[in-house]
Amino acid sequence: MLLSIATHLFVLFGIRQVLPAPGKSSEPVLHVVLVNSKSRSKPVKADTLAQANLDGGGNTQEDRQARSILPNINEDITPEQEAKTVAMLEKQSRHMMIRLKSSYNLDQKLAATTTDDLVQRSLEIARLEAQISKNNNFYQKLPRRKFIGARTQEYRFARYIEDWRVKVERIGNLNYPEQARAQQVYGKLQLSVSIRADGSVENIEVSRSSGHAILDAAAMHIVKLAGPYAALPPDITRDTDILTIIRTWSFSPSDKLESE
Repeated sequence: MLLSIATHLFVLFGIRQVLPAPGKSSEPVLHVVLVNSKSRSKPVKADTLAQANLDGGGNTQEDRQARSILPNINEDITPEQEAKTVAMLEKQSRHMMIRLKSSYNLDQKLAATTTDDLVQRSLEIARLEAQISKNNNFYQKLPRRKFIGARTQEYRFARYIEDWRVKVERIGNLNYPEQARAQQVYGKLQLSVSIRADGSVENIEVSRSSGHAILDAAAMHIVKLAGPYAALPPDITRDTDILTIIRTWSFSPSDKLESE
């Protein structure tokens, strides 16, 4: 134990670590800097560490470090290199002026184009408005139509359609198609008959065929033959110019024309 204590005392008081005084160190000091140029040759003894080799990069013999971020201009540049540099700078300047002039001309063309586009669009809008107005007037002049089926509940139409049906059936039975009777052809079809305000027939169309051309043609002939019909009454013409009646007609085995 005494030997151990003596050994520790000797280490604590007998050995001292002495740091070198600032500026008196015998070891060389190496700094790390960023250089703004580089050289092909590698320095034999570097003063600092940098991102590239630079064997002398200033314009003085004194030991200095550059304080500017601009690249170093070498004094040993040849006239040929200087001429090439000047020519390159002049070429870049000319290109830049050409680009600026082109950009200016393009802006002027775009401005002119924009003006022309606005004029053209204004003309197109005016034409469209005129066409819309024309179409509106055209539609206003179109006849007011009303489509009525067999089961209408409004009295003003029901009375007229019933009278019309009775007349068509009467004329149809008086003029039953002889060819259909001889060939015993029977069937049903649907007709759409448009009647003007004065009772004349505007149009007859087979909405659903019977499957027999004889019956379809006979039905259309009967409707034409029964016309003209009674004029539309005032309670219908107040909102209707053309009344379209959609009705199913049947040519029965008893050789009769009947409406459903």
